[in-house]
Amino acid sequence: MAEAWARHSREERHAMDSSAAQRRLRAISGHLLPAGDRDRDRSSQLGTNATAGEFVSEQGYSVVLPEKLQTGKWNVYRSARSPLKLVIRFPEHPDIGTLHDNFEYAVESFRDYKYLGTRVRVDGTVGEYKWLTYGEAGTSRSAIGSSLVYHGIPKGACVGLYFINRPEWIIVDHACSAYSYISVPLYDTLGPDAVQYIVNHAAVQVIFCVPQTLSILLSFLSQIHCLRLIVVVGGIDENMPSVPSTTGVEIITYSKLHNQGHSNLQPFRPPKPEDVATICYTSGTTGTPKGAILTHENLIANIAGASLSIKFCPSDVYISYLPLAHIYERANQISLAHFGAAVGFYQGDNLKLMDDIAALRPTIFSSVPRLYNRIYAGIVNAVKTSGGLRERLFNAAYNAKKRAIANGKNPYPMWDKLVFNKIKEKLGGRVRIMTSGASPLSPDVMDFLRICFGGMILEGYGMTETACVISAMDEGDPLTGHVGSPNPACEIKLVDVPEMSYTSDDQPYPRGEICVRGPIIFRGYYKDDVQTKEVIDEDGWLHTGDIGMWLPGGRLKIIDRKKNIFKLAQGEYIAPEKIENVYAKCNFVSQCFVYGDSLNSCLVAIVSVEPDVLKAWAASEGIKYEDLRELCADSRAKAAVLAEMDDVGKQAQLRGFEFAKAVTLTLEPFTLENGLLTPTFKVKRPQAKAYFAKAIADMYAELSISDASPNKPS
Repeated sequence: MAEAWARHSREERHAMDSSAAQRRLRAISGHLLPAGDRDRDRSSQLGTNATAGEFVSEQGYSVVLPEKLQTGKWNVYRSARSPLKLVIRFPEHPDIGTLHDNFEYAVESFRDYKYLGTRVRVDGTVGEYKWLTYGEAGTSRSAIGSSLVYHGIPKGACVGLYFINRPEWIIVDHACSAYSYISVPLYDTLGPDAVQYIVNHAAVQVIFCVPQTLSILLSFLSQIHCLRLIVVVGGIDENMPSVPSTTGVEIITYSKLHNQGHSNLQPFRPPKPEDVATICYTSGTTGTPKGAILTHENLIANIAGASLSIKFCPSDVYISYLPLAHIYERANQISLAHFGAAVGFYQGDNLKLMDDIAALRPTIFSSVPRLYNRIYAGIVNAVKTSGGLRERLFNAAYNAKKRAIANGKNPYPMWDKLVFNKIKEKLGGRVRIMTSGASPLSPDVMDFLRICFGGMILEGYGMTETACVISAMDEGDPLTGHVGSPNPACEIKLVDVPEMSYTSDDQPYPRGEICVRGPIIFRGYYKDDVQTKEVIDEDGWLHTGDIGMWLPGGRLKIIDRKKNIFKLAQGEYIAPEKIENVYAKCNFVSQCFVYGDSLNSCLVAIVSVEPDVLKAWAASEGIKYEDLRELCADSRAKAAVLAEMDDVGKQAQLRGFEFAKAVTLTLEPFTLENGLLTPTFKVKRPQAKAYFAKAIADMYAELSISDASPNKPS
């Protein structure tokens, strides 16, 4: 018996040793390059894009792994949903490797479901939403792609899209994917110089435009020698202009192109996952536009990873108004198609967006903090002005629901019936998922949205260079003021920034520059190896320029910006975007530009004011004025705005030198049209500095006089 037991123990130990050995082999083999890569790179058998370790340390929504076997520092975070293997494909559909595969799956699965809807008729009138089904959109996709082949456009050519959101944009993009063309979105708000630069830089051979943008193209047609075909969406055949044959450019309407392709259908020319899907030009805040190269596998990996935490369904309806040239909206569209949702387009006028929402009654609503801040301010002001019983009822409902959510309980449904359902109607009454991206959303506004609108309210963080989502809040997470856990398709680490006193060893929470790695990372900037190497290091980490901090539970919080930092005269580093995001919480502030330089020891600010708030303040103070411009110049108004900015700054714990010491008020908003915003709604800092040069100089002059005053308190 003893001998049998000893033999059994030896066999068991041998099995355990074998199992452990197998685990070690698997861990090491995870770092080996695939056979094809080894053939291309015989200098190393180790891959640089797989994080070390077969075990992980769970941190709530994230897990932590060591970056390298030899150092053993546990500093790499992954999603707890996929800790040991980054997501590359949809788990339920591993055969979907390209955007073409994704749309083909959608057409087969949801052929008769509503897909693309618009209210705008051919004659320009507006009515109820009319829809194309997935099957009809697939047919149009084939016609457009076939016609490009018919016109001799070679595989791999760049195709420009130069118009705002409408069904044809999506159909053309699907055609590019099916026939291996590279789509190049052109912001409709870009000036002629930037459009001309991008068309020449990417050697765009075909441009889809609308009559309004056609005239811009014609103004510099002689300077773009790569262009062969201009397709006018919504154009009338009889109105198409003729151009000299020497240009080598043909102008044709979208409807004619569609008919040509329908009569000359060509087989698909499917791309490979590693093929380039799109070149997205980011205007940046300085210099010429940079073209981010994104492959099919980049986009599929990102959407597949994000889909583990947020899923749509065929009954969902989405309102499309965010710029399709922006990766945020582009990624949304890929995901919506995968799940068979319906996409209704706005009329093209932001002032009529609320009317479009009322007609469409979406269930999915994606936006940016700028719009959410306006919704927040509008409701808060309406409650305050209602006064009396209504104001007390709202506050009672708000506080009761806030306490219930904080305690993980279901709020009493009476409050929705009495108060919040009326607010929900502002977005059609059916919204179940709201997402926010592009810049940080105030925790106060996030809490407000959760309480007033209910459902799933999620904030995410991403960039063009990562094919969109880097991290996103997890469903059911009660904590706000962060951007969630890593997308399961990437891993994140924080790198020390000593000049800003941020390190990954900081207590109580690690801090540093956010770096990202995985299948979502872009190929690089088109024809720009220098700038590519500036952002992607030799180990494959993309350096975002954003400063992050890990909160308990594996949540990432954006706390600062490494790029655009500057020094004040006393040597203190300033990240103006962080301060602007703090001041954006002020009721008076619609937009804000904070300025400083190494010649001055303090900051000044330009504030584009909220007119209604300024009017209400003047009325409460009994201040008389001829017009709002006069009120903006009033020293009492400046003092009131600066006082509120100081209060908000103190709440956010800004350091003393981060407070603006003077402010100039303007009624003029920062817009794309006046050149003060990028297409992704970031302030163009050099342009803003030049635009407000006199105001900045005047503020510093006043501060200098004040500092020199003998009556100034010591």
